[in-house]
Amino acid sequence: MRFLLRFASLVALVVAVIAGTIDSIQSVAASAVVMTPMGDAWNDVSPSSLASLRTAIAYYVHPRFYDMAMQWLLFQPAFAVFLAISLLLWMIAYKRRPSAGRFSA
Repeated sequence: MRFLLRFASLVALVVAVIAGTIDSIQSVAASAVVMTPMGDAWNDVSPSSLASLRTAIAYYVHPRFYDMAMQWLLFQPAFAVFLAISLLLWMIAYKRRPSAGRFSA
């Protein structure tokens, strides 16, 4: 399980770096700061999954949850959202070293 969480964290980190690279290239080309919102990036990749997520949240959770939380999340920069996801997955999969030492019984 820990391996899968670490792998998902790595994938999210790679996507964050790619999104940040795309934003930096667009910023240099436009001579202004360009940050792609998560909603626009998701809509470019798969608009049908975004629509199905909205209907699923409205049906299973609450219609206002999508308006409040998901709209806020979809307006954040894509690289920041994926960096946060990567950090959370890494923190979940983190294993602390024993405090007694390496060779203690």
